[in-house]
This record gives sequence, structure tokens and C-alpha cells, in this order.
Amino acid sequence: MKNPIFQAIHLYREREQRKWREENLEVISRIRSESFGANTEHLTYVHILDLHKDGVIKPHIDSIRYCGDVITGVSLLSDAIMRLRHQNQKDDLIVDLLMPRRSLYRLGGAGRYEFTHEVLGTTESVWHGKNIPRDRRISIICRDLPKSANRQPDSELVLKPIPEEM
Repeated sequence: MKNPIFQAIHLYREREQRKWREENLEVISRIRSESFGANTEHLTYVHILDLHKDGVIKPHIDSIRYCGDVITGVSLLSDAIMRLRHQNQKDDLIVDLLMPRRSLYRLGGAGRYEFTHEVLGTTESVWHGKNIPRDRRISIICRDLPKSANRQPDSELVLKPIPEEM
């Protein structure tokens, strides 16, 4: 069964990265130390999402089967607007967040489980009445391990890197 998040993203490339150069590993370690508790177990692979300038991430809540309590990432190359919308009060509880390039974002708690999140397209990317120009955006996303109770019985979560020839 396909992960539903992949149906939510349009005009993108992605990969899962496990090995990093030492200077990049320092940055990944800093992201993790700023976003997670001290004894957190992390997914082995870091998710790299390359979103085309006309790409969007539609509203979704990441499955608890594929990641744990926190989703955190660094937004690179372009500013973007992330919209959070309450899953049950879609028209009443909406928050737009400006994510400047090089910013760290973190979704946890109610923001992780009760709100959908999306990255708006060019025409919708407005912050305090000002259009936020969109360009290609790369996110380096770290996640903690899903709780074992959320995994399907007798199945092991297996993450594989995406072939480089894509």
C-alpha cells in the first residue's frame, strides 16, 4: 500500500539519505538535538524533499505508521507558507506560518495529530497581504521512530533509499 503522503505532494523529487559528510552530519545532529528529546530514537534515513517552484504539498496528516510524534525540518532555497488547518474545524481553525529559507520547523503535539499541514502554491503564498515569491524548495526532514503499537502486527517498517538514477 502506498504511503498517503506521496499522494499529497505534486511536482517533487525525493530521496532518503542515511550517510552524510561529516559537516552535514553536524547539521543533522543539531536539527535532532533542537527538535527531539534526549533519548529519542530516530528513523535511520533522513527524508530530502525537493519541491519544484510550482509544486505543492496538499493538506495531510502524516501517518503514525511511518513516523512518530515529531516531524521537523529545515526549509532551504526558498521561503514558503505552511498552512495548518484543524482536521475537524477546517474553516474555523487555520494558521499560516511563514517559513523563511534556512528556517527550522517542528510539528509535534496537537500540530502533529490534530491539524493537517500543507505548503501553499505560488498564488496562495501570501503573508500579511504580501505575496511571498516561491522558487524551488528543498526540505531536510527528520522524524522519530513510530511507536511500536502503531505498526501493523507481524510487519516490520522497512525504509529503502530511492535509486539515484531518478
